[in-house]
Amino acid sequence: MNISKQIAQWRVLAASVCGTSHLKNKQLCQDAHHWQVLSDNVLVAAAADGAGSASDGKVGAMVAVETAIETICRKQVTKDTLVDDEQVRSLLTQAILAARKAVENEAAAGRKQPQDLATTLIVMLATPEVVAVAQIGDGLAVAKDSAGNLLALTTPDSGEYINETTFLTSPNALDTAQMRLWREDIVNVGILTDGLQMLALNMVVGEPHKPFFFPLFDFVANAENKTMAKEQLVKFLRSERITQRTDDDLTLIIAALSN
Repeated sequence: MNISKQIAQWRVLAASVCGTSHLKNKQLCQDAHHWQVLSDNVLVAAAADGAGSASDGKVGAMVAVETAIETICRKQVTKDTLVDDEQVRSLLTQAILAARKAVENEAAAGRKQPQDLATTLIVMLATPEVVAVAQIGDGLAVAKDSAGNLLALTTPDSGEYINETTFLTSPNALDTAQMRLWREDIVNVGILTDGLQMLALNMVVGEPHKPFFFPLFDFVANAENKTMAKEQLVKFLRSERITQRTDDDLTLIIAALSN
């Protein structure tokens, strides 16, 4: 009897930690993330950064990522679904629209304005053959192919001024949304919020920093104990190496295909 070749499956690690500035001010972490691996080995992941200036930015971020992922999951997406570029773009657009509507509804239920729940949003779909991402606001999504090429799928939308960006609830959100498809033999993907982008991205040339991502990709690929690996990831995000360079909330989602 022939033994079939084992199919590589996604290994995923993700964490959101409170920035040192928020800890000092006894504020909650404004970031949120959510992910699922669907039955056909389709990874769906989302990260959001609630606006620090918004009274309920944390709520907006949580509602946005959960709604975006749930919307895609309800579509019963398979690898065959992702063969058509337009269908992929439609899925991502539906996820963003649903997330925006959910945030608006949450605001209305609490008798608040949508901007009180302002948040960025990054949504990703990935299989071993394709990765697609939609992004509103700052943060970064990356992917690595089997040849070792590391690509920034999106670039931070940092606005005209420092610490300015577009939010999901902004009037021009959908007009400024970035959308990217990359059809290669994908082996790694990653999403991070803006607290990490100065460490993970060469802002001058807009290229992701390999010394930041490659050790993390190796780490998740070889992580046998998910609980211990998650603890190590949180410890890394809270380490002096990171906190000396940023005091913002931090979210990192990293994934690797592993047999």
